[in-house]
Amino acid sequence: MRFEKIKFIRKKLQNNQVSIGTWQQIPHSSISEILGQSGYDWVAVDMEHGSVSVAQLPDLFRGIELGGTLPLARIAESIPKDCKQALDAGAGGIIAPMIKSAEQLTMVRNACCWPPVGTRGVGFSRANLFGKNFDSYKKEAQSPLLIAQIEHINAVNNLEEILQVDGLDAIIVGPYDLSASMGITGKFDTREFIEVMDSIINRCKKFNVPCGDHVVQPDRKLLDSRIDQGYRFIAYCTDGVFLFNSSTNPEIK
Repeated sequence: MRFEKIKFIRKKLQNNQVSIGTWQQIPHSSISEILGQSGYDWVAVDMEHGSVSVAQLPDLFRGIELGGTLPLARIAESIPKDCKQALDAGAGGIIAPMIKSAEQLTMVRNACCWPPVGTRGVGFSRANLFGKNFDSYKKEAQSPLLIAQIEHINAVNNLEEILQVDGLDAIIVGPYDLSASMGITGKFDTREFIEVMDSIINRCKKFNVPCGDHVVQPDRKLLDSRIDQGYRFIAYCTDGVFLFNSSTNPEIK
């Protein structure tokens, strides 16, 4: 099922269709099960800013998969160990943070893929049901989803080279880190930031790579606006923000 979902999402992106997922930071399998049943293509488990351990991943991924949704991992660092551990635990793909160069992204791709495509270590793991599905997992292990996070001005400067790395399925902008690297943390309405965002999506269109963004607030109009602007890989809200928005005392102004 997982590999079929990977192929489904990849085909949507290749056909310029929108793939919408959501973001999990609270490390509890009940949250995973709720999000996995909510109709998204994918749920990204956040290992960078969430308090999620590697040991918790199998249960979180199981909860997501119960709803026919693909589990992804936003790893803590774009290093081989983090790629391998998340994928061996059953992630269908990786969101690699703070990618700044084509060389770095190539290293991540190699770390995500079994030979002959990459250099990731081959072995029994939860991803192949500890060997039971070893043969059928071989194809998936050579082509998990690969999403690069563009969240530093140096990445923007190197974007054309990054977009040409083989195996890249999409990018997703990290707006807070990107704005921080520009010295305008969180100031998304400034002309400088808007121009950088425009340059990112225009270059993605030039190289036919889907561009993604994170719509942090559950705002359907904002989501529709991002789709109209051409964003195709979109994270919609987070578990914590969903909870705050629905649980806040209505008497609080």
